[in-house]
Amino acid sequence: MTVGQGRRRIALVLVLLIVIAFAVPAIRHSILRAAGWLLVVNEHVKSADVIIVSGDADGAGVLEASDLVHGGVASRVAVFTYAQDTVEREFIRRGIAYPDRTGRSVRELKSLGVLNVEQVPTYITGTEDEGPVLARWCDEQGINSVLVVGTRDHSRRLSRVFRRSMGGHKTTVVICSSGYSLFDPDRWWNSRAGIRTEIIEFEKLLLDVVRHPIS
Repeated sequence: MTVGQGRRRIALVLVLLIVIAFAVPAIRHSILRAAGWLLVVNEHVKSADVIIVSGDADGAGVLEASDLVHGGVASRVAVFTYAQDTVEREFIRRGIAYPDRTGRSVRELKSLGVLNVEQVPTYITGTEDEGPVLARWCDEQGINSVLVVGTRDHSRRLSRVFRRSMGGHKTTVVICSSGYSLFDPDRWWNSRAGIRTEIIEFEKLLLDVVRHPIS
């Protein structure tokens, strides 16, 4: 079975679950809520050496990281450095400043009173890159514990990626779901945006499970 066929089957499974849930009112909310929370991991620690903002967390991750710093969990925050895309390169080629998301996150964190902000220097292009890049950076920095902030809908897959990458390394990883995430696992089916997010992330999660069943 090809990756494309696997993705289509995964999407079909989720669609069938949604159809069944709406067809059987007595169990509708239980099934839909369970499907929403399947995407979510939210762990807590009292302290960590550094807080990492996942690239996909964007503003929700920045706000959560700021709250964690002011709550005394850590004083150090790091963000991933994303490779320039075609649009950004073209703006730069034309001599026009373009607000890349890494720089924007750094500025936002400092504006929120986070003084110790840095960038993980290795360029990444997506979630799969974040795990091994973070593992190498933590080894180089001698970091024992990290708290990774992501959005609710992305947190389960983040957990799998980071735990897989950190195997054999001394650094412990805890995943925190930002309270500012737009995705609501208890009511995601009430909006088109919620349904779209659930289907896309559920598909990505199941595909990750198929590719890495032991993670």
